[in-house]
Amino acid sequence: MVTSANMEFKNYKVFETTLAGRPLVVETGKMAGLANGSCLVKYGETAVLCTATASEKPRDGIDFLPLSVDFDEKLYAVGRIPGGYLRREGKPSEKAVLTSRVIDRPIRPLFPKDLRNDVALTLTVMAVDYDCSPEITAMIGASIALSISDIPWNGPIAGVYMGLVNGEIVVNPTQAQRKVSDLELTVAGSHQKVVMIEAGANEVEDDVMFEAIMKAHEEIKTLCTFIDGIVAEIGKPKFDYPSGDLDHDMFDKIFAFCEADVMAALDTDDKNVRDARMVPVKDAILEKFSEEYPDLPTMMEELIYKIQKKIVRRWLLVDKKRVDGRAMDQIRPLAAEVDLLPRVHGSGMFTRGQTQVLTIATLGTLSDSQEFDTIDEVTTKRYMHHYNMPGYSTGEAKSIRSPGRREIGHGALAERSLVPVLPSAEEFPYAMRLVSEVVSSNGSTSQASVCGSTLALMAAGVPIKAPVAGISCGLITAEDGSWDTMIDIQGLEDFYGDMDFKVAGTKKGITSIQMDLKIDGLTPEIIKSAFEMTNKGRQYIIDEVILKAIPAPRAEVAPTAPKMITMHINPEKIGAVIGKGGETIRRLVAETGATIDIADDDSGTIYIAATNTASADAAKREIEAICFEPEVGATYTGKVTRIIPIGAFVEFAPGKEGMCHIKDLSNRFVEKVEDVVKEGDELTVKFMGVDEKGRYNLSAKALLPKLEGEERPPRAPREHREGGDRFDRRERRGDRPFGRKNS
Repeated sequence: MVTSANMEFKNYKVFETTLAGRPLVVETGKMAGLANGSCLVKYGETAVLCTATASEKPRDGIDFLPLSVDFDEKLYAVGRIPGGYLRREGKPSEKAVLTSRVIDRPIRPLFPKDLRNDVALTLTVMAVDYDCSPEITAMIGASIALSISDIPWNGPIAGVYMGLVNGEIVVNPTQAQRKVSDLELTVAGSHQKVVMIEAGANEVEDDVMFEAIMKAHEEIKTLCTFIDGIVAEIGKPKFDYPSGDLDHDMFDKIFAFCEADVMAALDTDDKNVRDARMVPVKDAILEKFSEEYPDLPTMMEELIYKIQKKIVRRWLLVDKKRVDGRAMDQIRPLAAEVDLLPRVHGSGMFTRGQTQVLTIATLGTLSDSQEFDTIDEVTTKRYMHHYNMPGYSTGEAKSIRSPGRREIGHGALAERSLVPVLPSAEEFPYAMRLVSEVVSSNGSTSQASVCGSTLALMAAGVPIKAPVAGISCGLITAEDGSWDTMIDIQGLEDFYGDMDFKVAGTKKGITSIQMDLKIDGLTPEIIKSAFEMTNKGRQYIIDEVILKAIPAPRAEVAPTAPKMITMHINPEKIGAVIGKGGETIRRLVAETGATIDIADDDSGTIYIAATNTASADAAKREIEAICFEPEVGATYTGKVTRIIPIGAFVEFAPGKEGMCHIKDLSNRFVEKVEDVVKEGDELTVKFMGVDEKGRYNLSAKALLPKLEGEERPPRAPREHREGGDRFDRRERRGDRPFGRKNS
């Protein structure tokens, strides 16, 4: 066998540009050559391998594009070995799932509507420079891999991350800038339109948010031009594919047959009534056309979907009519309640039409904070929000499963919405977990979760800075370019409309945005309309619904919640509190029943949690005793713990004992210690200092007035005894040899 020592990559190409002043380098033709399209994208020192692969044939029996997007985090990218027994990456982290969704949303609408081939985007993070976002790098790389591949796709798109630092909008902020930024905004778009918006914000005003989105789009246009240049040089022709769309003649014939019946079935605000009305319509279609179209039963769901979509869109665009009869700017009936469940730390239920979410708040110690093993800089979080949507919420008979990407995404969106108004750990030393149970669903459950979370937190006694409400805005567009927006979309308007624009915030400003699109993008005018509509909606919900259910956070946490104490000690004393091998802190926990958490920094902050105040106070006293440092010259009152001939031992602070010598007990001569104090007596003393052996010296005499003319009586001369002074010292101490009796 003959091998070549120097393999050449004939198709290897390198394309370079800059983004926010940092180099963006795209390498193609060297790696992953068997994928339909691939590239290695380097932004600064972040590197992501991006591949796009499609199946040769379409998948049978489906009515959607089987697209998968995987953001694959490798811990070697940040020089870290995975935890756990296997020491290898396991299931995707929550951050990886959320990033996959952020990349999926702008890419999916640009595929042909009738493509049924499996398409897989794999974005492998191989190196991370925290100043250069791997998420943005992966989004740009995904667009390049698809654009240069032979997979049909109407790109390119590009994405950028925007910050707001000291009031200034910043493109792709550095790690240091992100830590002080009031905005975390990801925007994706094409040359002409904005395709995706995802944001978390510290109560940012609508106008500032709009300006940031527009500035992001300017950067995106430049990146799209860069990608066009790559495609012009190495792009492949797109492959042909069999259309998965319905037969148009069949659709037109069936639509004409059932149009009036479907319109009558849809004309209600009750989802249960609508579903019941559609059953005989489907039966009539099957009875009429099954013989002519033998495959009709397998196509029925897609057929009904498109019939309903055509009718609903026509109502919205032409008649300005909504399925439930509301005006375009009218919200469904609203309701809010708190304290629905006993024993839990806080609960609140928010109802909007037939959408109903019950959120439960649980307070725990800071040690209950969630830990991460990911490529992200953040390793823990003390606020968690989880979202569950069981089958019964939509009237479906299905068993409970582990949360999918949608559930994870909705939970993270509600979590992000509330983070800006939460108190700091110093103000409120609790970990917080919220769980939103969707008990009924007919549109915009994620934003109902935001409202339910506000109710539950306030009911739990969490001193949030301001209530947060969320609302969604829909969009309907026509082929001639006309459009209209609508507030508070329900299920059918979400399914058949073109947009779900979710905005949450306080009365002051926006805390989160998530935008889902089914068209090729939004114009600035549509985005402005959505902001205006959602602003009015959230103001109304806060004033007229949330604050009427609970005007302010409870003054105290629930009786069932742990009682917390925050204390600060000298950081040099942390070791003494922990003890050798953790011995001291384990003893404190066992004796007091409290949980003790020490802040992982140099602040000397200690958090104590217990089921009752007495246990927490006991732990605090013990820690204070361990850390206590008496001040020379200070006065303390303590208890006499024991007496010896030459003085009295006094516990002048918890766990701190010193001796007051017999000569320092009084300003008069003292024959016997017991003439002044007895065990158990309280004695006020002055701290005189620490001797060379580390013993605490105390004096009661130093606090008494000096007596004039008082002389000490002369001491009787000692009788010389064998053994010298050593025996005499033992005699005075009462420390006699074994067997000697008092005379």
